[in-house]
Amino acid sequence: MKFKKTYSYALWSATYLTILSSSIAIITYFFSTDKLNLSTAIIAVLILFIISFFIIQYRTEHFIYRRLKKIYENVSILDVNDLRKQSVTTDIEKLSNRMQKYVEGKRLEIKSLTERDSFRRDFLGNVAHELKTPLFTVQGYILTLLEGAMDDKNIREKYLERANKGVERLVAVTKDLDMIAKLETDGLKLNMVVFNILEVIQNVFDLFEMKAKKRNITLKFDRIYDFPVFVVGDVEKTEQVLINLIVNSIKYGKPNGTTVVAADNYNDNKYVIRVVDNGEGIEQKYLSRLFERFYRVDQSRSRDQGGSGLGLSIVKHIVEAHNQTVLLKSTYGEGSEFSFTMEKAK
Repeated sequence: MKFKKTYSYALWSATYLTILSSSIAIITYFFSTDKLNLSTAIIAVLILFIISFFIIQYRTEHFIYRRLKKIYENVSILDVNDLRKQSVTTDIEKLSNRMQKYVEGKRLEIKSLTERDSFRRDFLGNVAHELKTPLFTVQGYILTLLEGAMDDKNIREKYLERANKGVERLVAVTKDLDMIAKLETDGLKLNMVVFNILEVIQNVFDLFEMKAKKRNITLKFDRIYDFPVFVVGDVEKTEQVLINLIVNSIKYGKPNGTTVVAADNYNDNKYVIRVVDNGEGIEQKYLSRLFERFYRVDQSRSRDQGGSGLGLSIVKHIVEAHNQTVLLKSTYGEGSEFSFTMEKAK
């Protein structure tokens, strides 16, 4: 069995004690009138060495353990229950490394908890703000109607329509919050099947054709596809990704512009689905935060366009649940390209 390095302290201490004791024994042997048997003296020296070694090792470890325990009790971030007596050693370098590693782990844990707490406060503030605005809007129109404006048919219809838009905004925020909560707590259960992604894209085009026409935006493929493009994924969730991206391109695209969707080879195992618009684009400094919940580049304009501010965050969650990647390219003043990868069908 390889001798443990951690016993070096006790080994050398026992050696020094044994040398000292042996010297005393030898001097006593030569100068004593009652001569001892040499073999007996040697055995006595070995016994002294062994006993000294274990006594020194035990006492040193016990001493270090008591000091460490006191440190753990006095330092708030350390838990004394995490200190195992078996892990205490007289190898100071190894002990120092263990402590440093443990404290670093605690530091990262505290940092993570601090970030989560900050994120929780920001999230609650954003949720309150997103719900408060349409709630107050709806309440204001209803109170105006109750105070007498209901008698005027034109005002009544106009205010009811505006109140309905506020309710629709509340419904959208609530639905997206519910989806985000499910994605982050229960995880996303995917029904993985093989399907033609071109059909799903066309379905989304048909769904939002009227919305695009209101801004005179054309929805189209980048080319005529002669063959289907079969991918593996959850059809409904993939459709949700395309809906969020295409709706965003309609909201923030330039009037009389275009939204082009393409399905291209990414590598031997994946396709990349690209949604490209020729809108105003996004400045480089905003790109890194674009998939954060409730983050908007232009707060006032975004709220005028409606939506919950959670669309891109939902896109990111769904794509990553498929073990795929979301990609983003944008040139300010020229347009944006949102894309995501999908596994090819075998």
